[in-house]
Amino acid sequence: MIIKSADFICSNTQVSKLPPPIKPEYAFIGRSNVGKSSLINMLLQKKGLAKTSQTPGKTQLINHFLVNENWYIVDLPGYGYARASKSKKADWNKFIQTYLDKRESLQCVMVLIDSRLEPQKIDLEFCSWLGEKGLPFVLVFTKADKQSNLKTDQNIAKFRKAMLAFFEEAPQHFVTSSELMLGRDEVLGFIGGINNSFEIPEFDEERYSK
Repeated sequence: MIIKSADFICSNTQVSKLPPPIKPEYAFIGRSNVGKSSLINMLLQKKGLAKTSQTPGKTQLINHFLVNENWYIVDLPGYGYARASKSKKADWNKFIQTYLDKRESLQCVMVLIDSRLEPQKIDLEFCSWLGEKGLPFVLVFTKADKQSNLKTDQNIAKFRKAMLAFFEEAPQHFVTSSELMLGRDEVLGFIGGINNSFEIPEFDEERYSK
């Protein structure tokens, strides 16, 4: 897929204020500090489009980026950042889950996993929740340039094995590096394939006109 344009459209915490669900969209989410903003910028080849920060948990809104004027990347708040208050975490979790569970045009959740780490309970629990809701998702392993290919492969194998406690088979996965542009063609090719068969879903227009 060739990226011709990528533009920030909106940030908010209310599903009713999102763009009408008439274009396919892909939600990017992971633990705080997993490299989400860097990955989005790498995929779209637009440095600084998604705001990177040394402070984990910086993304606190649902951010929509329109790509090639016909599909969206949706940047969701990271989960698992301990310094947020319990009430704030509860608010974030509520609107993230509402978006994921109710958004009519959501095609796939891209769950970002730090390839340097052993399987993390919080990642596995989030994938389990997606499975319970019947939401399609894939795994995107990040920061593969930070270690040997062998170590990356070992950690991915451990994570996929851990997934079998919840699923009959592990979902599709991609290995990426924002520094090396690794995985860019594969991820964009996956999205492009889904876009080709997208049909506008039925939705409640009043829900998006508040």
